[in-house]
Amino acid sequence: MTKLSGGHAPVDYTIGAEVINDTAVHTGKFRHIDFYENSTITAIVSTNVIDNNFAGASVDQDAHLVGYFTSIQLQNGACIAYKI
Repeated sequence: MTKLSGGHAPVDYTIGAEVINDTAVHTGKFRHIDFYENSTITAIVSTNVIDNNFAGASVDQDAHLVGYFTSIQLQNGACIAYKI
């Protein structure tokens, strides 16, 4: 099942996802990250986002990031990272 999200490429929900609601480092291959609480990013690694400087960024609830991410760590808040 895929869902078109705001004109972006469809997200394939059948691959799986990881709910992140702690301060641990989460690694994997993620292509889409949806924030369902106001959050602060401690660290995030992406191989295809130029000037990947999201560390310390505050992210509003309902925001999303699209790219190729290999790890994410939150200072607070919660998100769902969809796997590739």
